[in-house]
Amino acid sequence: MSSNEEKIIRAFKKKDWNEIKTENSWNIFKIMSEFVEGYEALSRIGPCVSIFGSARTKPGSTYYEIAEEIASFGYGVITGGGPGIMEAANKGAQRGNGRSVGLNIELPFEQNSNPYIDSDKLINFNHFFVRKVMFIRYAQGFIVLPGGFGTLDELFESVTLIQTGKIGKFPIILVGKDYWEGLLDWIKKEMMEDEKNISREEIGLITLVDTPDEAVDQINKFYSKYLLSPNF
Repeated sequence: MSSNEEKIIRAFKKKDWNEIKTENSWNIFKIMSEFVEGYEALSRIGPCVSIFGSARTKPGSTYYEIAEEIASFGYGVITGGGPGIMEAANKGAQRGNGRSVGLNIELPFEQNSNPYIDSDKLINFNHFFVRKVMFIRYAQGFIVLPGGFGTLDELFESVTLIQTGKIGKFPIILVGKDYWEGLLDWIKKEMMEDEKNISREEIGLITLVDTPDEAVDQINKFYSKYLLSPNF
């Protein structure tokens, strides 16, 4: 039996109240411990930018090099701590003498922490939702490079929290017009124009750029408006 089948069977298994109470109590304490560890480690890092993107992007590829270049401008950088775009961003942060933070998630495949994270700023998580809180809570900007479902999850989580006023209107920058334009065109036509599910102002929360200089310029404009310095 595969692990996937075991999880499905476990979800349908009937449990008595003692089993439910014991399991839920233990899970609550594990979740709380992850929140506490994350808050304690990240509350002192200062202004940072979260950089999202695929774990499967290979070193030397176009977007890997773009991510590294963006992160080398001296910003404190928060990534998912793994390979691909995350590795490139952490590598660039260290090259630019910015703080390099990695929020690693324990997965059965793909995810091992990369070697470019500051030794005191690597945190390991079991729960995706706790990890996402840390991405959002301690960042003052979001740069999104090409990625898969996880990257889309992080992108739309950021947009939704800004749209609903749960966090400040920090910049959200998509990098790579060839990759993102199709998605943005669909959002504008289907979600905004045809179905009226979002407004033009909400579309304006997202900026699309193509180069490292353009991405960093957007962050610089935001930081300078609030007299913040990205360098540490």
